[in-house]
Amino acid sequence: MSAMTAFPLTGGSAHGALIASPNSAMRERASQNLNGRWRPVQHAVSGADALVKLETGEWQILFLDRRLPDLDSAELMAMVQRRFPGIQVVLLDSDAAFREDETDATVKKDPDTAAAGVDEREYGPLPGMIGRSEAMQRVYRLAQLVAPRSTTVLVMGPTGSGKELVARALHELSPRADKAFVAVNCAAIPEALLESELFGHARGAFTGAVQAQVGRIPAAHGGTLFLDEISELPFGMQAKLLRFLEQKEVQRLGTAETTRVDVRVIAASNVDLAGRAGRGEFREDLFYRLSAFPLELPPLTERRVDIIPLAEHFLACMAAAMSAPCPRLSGEAVRILEAHPWKGNVRELQHVMERASILVEDADTVLSEHLYFPFQQTLFPTARTLSCASRAS
Repeated sequence: MSAMTAFPLTGGSAHGALIASPNSAMRERASQNLNGRWRPVQHAVSGADALVKLETGEWQILFLDRRLPDLDSAELMAMVQRRFPGIQVVLLDSDAAFREDETDATVKKDPDTAAAGVDEREYGPLPGMIGRSEAMQRVYRLAQLVAPRSTTVLVMGPTGSGKELVARALHELSPRADKAFVAVNCAAIPEALLESELFGHARGAFTGAVQAQVGRIPAAHGGTLFLDEISELPFGMQAKLLRFLEQKEVQRLGTAETTRVDVRVIAASNVDLAGRAGRGEFREDLFYRLSAFPLELPPLTERRVDIIPLAEHFLACMAAAMSAPCPRLSGEAVRILEAHPWKGNVRELQHVMERASILVEDADTVLSEHLYFPFQQTLFPTARTLSCASRAS
């Protein structure tokens, strides 16, 4: 085994070891040489499999094969560092021997060597997305890796961070791009209608079903089905969705026939779905099915270098829609935008810039008084005046 890299343990009570490698002989050899120092010891056969197990267990150390079938090991290593800072990571070469003395030496290595060999190439933004921050570079890289496949993807991130944009980009970069992209907000459809909306129904299947309806899943045949806010899917519907994911068949309400459907599923959640599954609030088996390839979107506060490019992009789009010149941002406006906490993420920024593009009228510069933050106690003068006038009317 050669060129091994480790990150130091930062504390915590976890004590298990996870060995991630597509090489079964290496996994067994590694397990035998750990000599009971970590318990339990589990195996993962891919990068995505490792991420799922890291989400659902307590681990002290991850032994990671440099050669993974689905993810770049350096990218996965960076993701583990960010999401699981208490876990040591040891990089292994599957074509070399695994020896206990080398493992000991690796664990004691200087963490400054961790950056060695990390892929520092810059990846272009996904279709419809803006930003070149390090956090978004990881998103672009992982998305481009998985886009050509039919692997189920779980996009995680806070509200307003752009999860549907990622889903649409995955569709556009896939071989399914010329087929349908069907989006379903699981929280917006009443539970009584959800099964019919997803699977369809025959005429007369229930009171009010005066004509047959093709469900959203069959409508996405050959293309992509995007299930937004998947955490809000009722428990009974979770079992039916799981069956579809396993069998790739749908049965319309009011019929006994099943139909084969070829659909790539992308789900999105703004909550900790693994935590909900662990507490019994979401089916674990469905969670594992959906998270075959987890992809995490960072909040805007973790990609501050992207704030101004995004703001300028929104201003340009709004100016183009009105066939008007695009105003520039004043220095003070830039400072305010960069300092704002952006709890609503990219969506909040878009709305702030939309209001600014209206308040600026025919001027060529967006000033501080054109920026209006609804949840801020102190509003800028122009925005406060407009708000009072609106209430008076």
